[in-house]
Amino acid sequence: MPLDRTDAALVRALQEDGRRTIKELAALVSLSTSATHERVRRLFATGVLRGIHAEVEPARIGVGLQAVIQVHLQRHSRDAVIAFRDHALAQPEVVSVTHLTGAVDFLVQVAVRDTDHLRDLALAAFTTRDEVARLETSVVYEHVRAQVWPIYDGQD
Repeated sequence: MPLDRTDAALVRALQEDGRRTIKELAALVSLSTSATHERVRRLFATGVLRGIHAEVEPARIGVGLQAVIQVHLQRHSRDAVIAFRDHALAQPEVVSVTHLTGAVDFLVQVAVRDTDHLRDLALAAFTTRDEVARLETSVVYEHVRAQVWPIYDGQD
């Protein structure tokens, strides 16, 4: 679905602050609240917006360490890729899974209590998998996420 300037502005505004009310959004894009509500509803219905999420401070919920695990698969069949992806996503410590081209097959970002937890997770959840050839783990010193995705609406 191509976005017009108003839709793009609504998406940007909601990325910056998902708690904005329809009234606040309407004022930002110079539309009525009913027209704005309909546009936001349509953005959700068409899958442009998938949800509104809370930003969490990891240390406040017991996360003392984050790491990125580079996963190299034994085989690159569709079944092996899907099996590993689904298994990784099922682990409560896994924050994200990225499937790549190149020398590394997956980057798995994890959030754990400490280095012992990281070691136990790697050994129990990943090295035991038949499709995994090897792992390389990097500790994350700092993770800063951009607040908004760029929107390529054809208007810029």
